[in-house]
Amino acid sequence: MTDSPMVTVNEVTKTYGSGSGKVTALDAVSFEVGRGKLVALVGRSGSGKTTLLNCIGGLDRPSGGTIVVNDITVTKLSERARTGLRRDTVAFVFQTFGLVPMLSAAENVGLPMRLRNAKTSVRDKRVAELLDMVGLSKHMNQRPAELSGGQQQRVAIARALANDPQLLIADEPTGQLDADTGTAIMGLLREVISTQGMTALISTHDQSLMDIADSTVRLADGHLVAEDDPTFVGTGSRATGSEHQGRIV
Repeated sequence: MTDSPMVTVNEVTKTYGSGSGKVTALDAVSFEVGRGKLVALVGRSGSGKTTLLNCIGGLDRPSGGTIVVNDITVTKLSERARTGLRRDTVAFVFQTFGLVPMLSAAENVGLPMRLRNAKTSVRDKRVAELLDMVGLSKHMNQRPAELSGGQQQRVAIARALANDPQLLIADEPTGQLDADTGTAIMGLLREVISTQGMTALISTHDQSLMDIADSTVRLADGHLVAEDDPTFVGTGSRATGSEHQGRIV
């Protein structure tokens, strides 16, 4: 197994517009995420969290800097190659769940494997395993509208795991859930990451995730905020204390 970080973000900048209307969403952000780690990305709304996650996962391109994921330089990939990255290496979980309304829970979970033309027997076995993992075996035939918010997010997590990704990116995964359900989802994510050997980068306002994360990265107005900066708030109980060096180990 390679000793290189799972994620390396180096001097990444993202701007929108030009001239007097130019907006800088990310300004020379640099940090690393070690393999097998759960890192919480925190910051106020508009701090650049979603933009950063989208750039790391290949949904968007930064204006400058480089991003490497699992030894792949994402910032050099073509659109087609970035699609392959999202299919094979990186998986997303969104605040809005993103399930297909007309498909059952099992069909939603199996969708990524359909896109890879997995054999039906392999797909069905994997779907059953994943739904059991997230505690929804009895709900496999129900559609999203028949499930609670917490159950829908569990389906979304199972779907994200379908193709055995190396990196899980989650953008405010508990943002639409009540406190108790959110805490349960965070515990599930921690367990999944530990048992599946994945790396995770999760943006959140949820203190329960910060408490179980290995490290915390904080953004403010597109800048990485050092832990020793007076504006830094919140760090996981497992934090390495190396955030001020722009490096997560």
